Amino acid sequence: MRNLAVLLIIGLTVYCAFDVIRSTAEERLGVHPALWVLLILFVPLLGAVAWLAVRWSRRTAAVGNPGAPRQSRRPTAPDDDPEFLWRLDEDRRRTDPGSSGSSGSSDDAPPVP
Repeated sequence: MRNLAVLLIIGLTVYCAFDVIRSTAEERLGVHPALWVLLILFVPLLGAVAWLAVRWSRRTAAVGNPGAPRQSRRPTAPDDDPEFLWRLDEDRRRTDPGSSGSSGSSDDAPPVP
């Protein structure tokens, strides 16, 4: 059982050391990664728990407040995007000056003789 605890601490230390190296400066609170790695290696359990707490708090803060209203995402398909449809209509009007939106005729109607 004692060997399992040692293996878990070694695994946690290695995981945290690699996680520090891969993290951004914002996630590290601006601290140089070498200092975090030294803390994790010299004080294995306390350093690893401190790193996990800092990383977790920074990543959840980056995601945002769960109670705050979320910004709407852009539509995924062009036909769901009103701005795209408006630009498409404007381009069609520019290239085909004979058709007008105010004439009351639709594109499906046959031309009037």
